[in-house]
Amino acid sequence: MADNAFWIAALTAGTAVLASWVTSRGTARAARIQADTTAGAQRVERLREARRTAYAGFIEQAQRLNDVHWKVSDVVRGAEGGLGPEQVEELRELRELQRDEYATLRNLTWIVSLEGPEEVADLANTVRRATSPFHKAIEAMIEGDAGAVARFDACYTPFWDALKVFINASRDTLHTM
Repeated sequence: MADNAFWIAALTAGTAVLASWVTSRGTARAARIQADTTAGAQRVERLREARRTAYAGFIEQAQRLNDVHWKVSDVVRGAEGGLGPEQVEELRELRELQRDEYATLRNLTWIVSLEGPEEVADLANTVRRATSPFHKAIEAMIEGDAGAVARFDACYTPFWDALKVFINASRDTLHTM
């Protein structure tokens, strides 16, 4: 009987050791899976926040650039009989401001391109390129081109349409992350 007790005790101890080993491996694996899941979720959240910041900065800068365009419109609307020297000087100052705001928009376009995805980066470039006709029309107004005001006014719709498409794509990208 002593021999049976020894074997039963040995079998029980071996089973306990094996069960402990299996449990510890399962626990370690579960902890690794949980850590990987948490790290993945944190990476996604950091990427989402970086994209959100880039997109919001870009949209804000596009609005700042558009504010300059509205100021140009105000100057032109005040000069119905033609642009006088004061209006031309105001347009020159606004042209410089527009260049500064455009430079910031261009830099933010690069940041959006870095954050991605490609579709949103392409749309940011579309918005950036939509500002070029504004600049050309301002230049033409300064030079005295009579049709430049109408060309300037025609720039708003393509610019806003491009910006709305960018905003929608940005929102969709952030919501699907």
